[in-house]
Amino acid sequence: MKHFLSLADLTPKELTRLLDLAVALKAEWKRGGNSPILQGKTLGMIFQKPSLRTRVSFDTAMLHLGGHALYLSPDEISLGQRESVADVARVLGRYVDVIMARVFGHKDVLELARSSPVPVINGLSDYSHPCQGLADLLTIYEHFGKLRGIKVACIGDGNNVANSLIFGCTLAGADFAIASPIGYEITGDVVAKAQAFASKSGSSLYFSHDPSEVVKDADVLYTDVWTSMGQEAETQKRLEVFSPRYQINSALVARAKRNAIVMHCLPAHRGQEITDEVADGSQSALWVQAENRMHAQKALLVELLAPDRVKTLRALAGAAGPAERPAARSKHTTRTTRTAKTKPKAAAKTKPKAKSNPRLAKRDRASGRSRKR
Repeated sequence: MKHFLSLADLTPKELTRLLDLAVALKAEWKRGGNSPILQGKTLGMIFQKPSLRTRVSFDTAMLHLGGHALYLSPDEISLGQRESVADVARVLGRYVDVIMARVFGHKDVLELARSSPVPVINGLSDYSHPCQGLADLLTIYEHFGKLRGIKVACIGDGNNVANSLIFGCTLAGADFAIASPIGYEITGDVVAKAQAFASKSGSSLYFSHDPSEVVKDADVLYTDVWTSMGQEAETQKRLEVFSPRYQINSALVARAKRNAIVMHCLPAHRGQEITDEVADGSQSALWVQAENRMHAQKALLVELLAPDRVKTLRALAGAAGPAERPAARSKHTTRTTRTAKTKPKAAAKTKPKAKSNPRLAKRDRASGRSRKR
């Protein structure tokens, strides 16, 4: 893996490798701290958009691993304005060992990767948020002990976070359902890629405009803000379209499985896409999810900067990861609408049950991890 620009660029084995590595690094950190395996390495962080989690999680990840992170604000670079994106990549790549960029346009991330002599990480673009997606999969896997067969129901905008989530789920064998308003669905090219992944992994896909449909039998309820950065001019229109139908509240949570968890990539606009009662409730996984940004990104940094250490670190995670289990070859993906009669439950009847893996229990005991929240 040379760069990390989208989860869609990974193979299932590469995704598993990162998740196993994240599990190992988190366990090591919980035992007292990570080994300084990135000592002498520097991460250059380019920001066009501000962020709490992206900046602090990458900064602390490098610190814990013995390296150093350098924050570059929008005014310091003015990416593509003061000088070209390609020239920034060529210069910065001679100073640092890896570049992370949090930008508006995905084309800028692609240009950085084409011109940089060092690895480039997509910290967020309008197309994809793969670092968030990796942390999300880690959170789900930690809680349920598997990804294959888990149903993730996304409520709201078919945005960059939803794109990464559908890629990650279909690569790992998890089922994905989403309810979005008309005109705010996941785009066709993303759906096409996800369908190709699902046909190989055995995932099922379900698309609707009705949140109450997609959360039925869901293990995970996921939401994001209705108006993302750069869309401020659409705020009032989006409020009218999304509110109140696309809010995750206690009534909607009650329609999912009893042990379902609720996730939000944050920051949350409480009272809009999620209520206080749910965000702070017993089924909320928001804060573990936020912490896991740091652990998932540690795995990413080690994979890119110290690949020779990966095998040893992964051994700490124990058994094979979630994407290495046998896939259901006969599953077909289905695109439906609000008026469609086909329900996710019907598709699930043909889904083979995931085989139990006694090695997972061994891994849990070795890492001291509990599946109860």
